[in-house]
Order: sequence, then C-alpha cells, then structure tokens
Amino acid sequence: MTAMPTRKDEAWRYADLKTLGALWPTRAQELRALSGASVTLDECISGSGWRDERVEISIADGGRLEGIIEQVMNADGVATQLYAVTLGAGAVADLTIINSGGRYGRLALDISLHEGAALTLGGAIVGAGEQVLEIITHVRHHGPNATSQQTVRAVLGGRAVGSYLGQVAVAQAAQKTDAEQSFKALLLARGATANAKPELEIFADDVKCAHGASVGELDKAALFYLNSRGIAPRAAQALLAQAFVDDAITGLPEGAAREALLARLAALVEAA
Repeated sequence: MTAMPTRKDEAWRYADLKTLGALWPTRAQELRALSGASVTLDECISGSGWRDERVEISIADGGRLEGIIEQVMNADGVATQLYAVTLGAGAVADLTIINSGGRYGRLALDISLHEGAALTLGGAIVGAGEQVLEIITHVRHHGPNATSQQTVRAVLGGRAVGSYLGQVAVAQAAQKTDAEQSFKALLLARGATANAKPELEIFADDVKCAHGASVGELDKAALFYLNSRGIAPRAAQALLAQAFVDDAITGLPEGAAREALLARLAALVEAA
C-alpha cells in the first residue's frame, strides 16, 4: 500500500483528500494490462463503492489505440483510475474520456510517445452538486516527430469542482515535437469552481508547443440571439452547453455514451 498523497504533490493539489482519507487505509489497487498492435477501449466505470485501478496499455510500433473511457459512478461512488499508455514508433492513439459520475472522480493518464507517434485526446467533465471531478494527464514525448493534441472542456453547476492538470514533457531527443493543450470551463452557477494547470516541460530546442486555459459563463449575446429566434431560454442554454463541449468529443460516435452525456448536460442546465 502506497502512502496517501498530500497537496504538496502537484498532481493531487485539487483532489478530494477528505473523501480519499476515509478510503485509503483499505487501498488495494487492481492492475490490468493490455497490449498489441490494435487495442480498442470501451471502458465504463460504474457502480458504487471505490473503483481504483491501474490499466497498463502498450501499443506496438505502427499500431493503433482508440476508444472511450467513461466514468459514471453512482452518486456515492469514488473512482481513481490511472491509465499508463506506451505508444511505439509511429503508433496512433485517438481517445475520448468523459468524467461525470460519483462524488469524487479522478481519471489520470500517463502517456509515453516514441518516434512519430500521434495522440489525439478529447475530454469532457460534467459536474453538479458537490462533485469533485478531475482529469489528469502527463504526456511524455520521448522520440522525435511525435504529436499530441489535448482538448478538454468542463461544464459545472451547483458547487461542483472540476479540474484539469495537464503536463507535457518533451525530452531532449524529442526534436520536432508538436504538442497542444486546450482547456475551457463553463460555469453555470456561482458556487461552481474550475481549476486549470496546463504545464510544459521542454528540453528540446526545435519544437512547437502551446497551451491555453479559460473559465467563463454562458455567452449572453448568443443566448439573446437564440431567444430572439424563438428558442426558449432553457433550450438555448442547453444548445450552447452542448456546442461548448462539442470540439472535445468529436471522436465520440453516436450511441449510448454520447446520448448520456448530452442528457446529463441538459439536466445540468435545467437545474441551474
């Protein structure tokens, strides 16, 4: 059993340590390993209690990783999931993660890219009530000519707390790296809180790296325009919230996961 983290650990600075403190003495993290040239994820983290798992994924040179990680624990549930991913030379990963369930939900990804690998990651945080939801990413560029693009959106109501901590680390050998991070949060209530900590650690001198973060409310001009076209206020708010997260879930196909996310957004707007 490892020691419980503290706020001195940057990766846990916004975590719900009060909830974890009651659970940590019984920690027995499960380990699961996946490997191959092609891996498809269809992860639905659900139920009650505490889900605590480390998933190790290794993709061979030229291989492909794609799919969905969806955290929808019950209202009293806690999830602290870690996905450790290694992408071989020329491998491609296209992932969508949704964090919307439980009283505390933490989805952490530690992704290593070797020469010519490419990562596209879209993430959505949707929280209400007293929820604390986090997406934590550590993207490590080990080899040259690799690319990573992270797009994370959060929509928060009630007194929910949504956090994105994303670090991109570029090794000295990782010349020609192209890395982007984008985080935006939409607050539907004054009691909601968004935390953002994008971070770049670069030891190469021929790279293209960028990050950005912003927090705001619904665009009043856009709401007025939709209302003037006969769209009811709540429906207009729901449309804007859906549009807000849309560029983060472009990899999410039509189906149950997308429908559930949009329904969750509509319910969040209705309760705001």
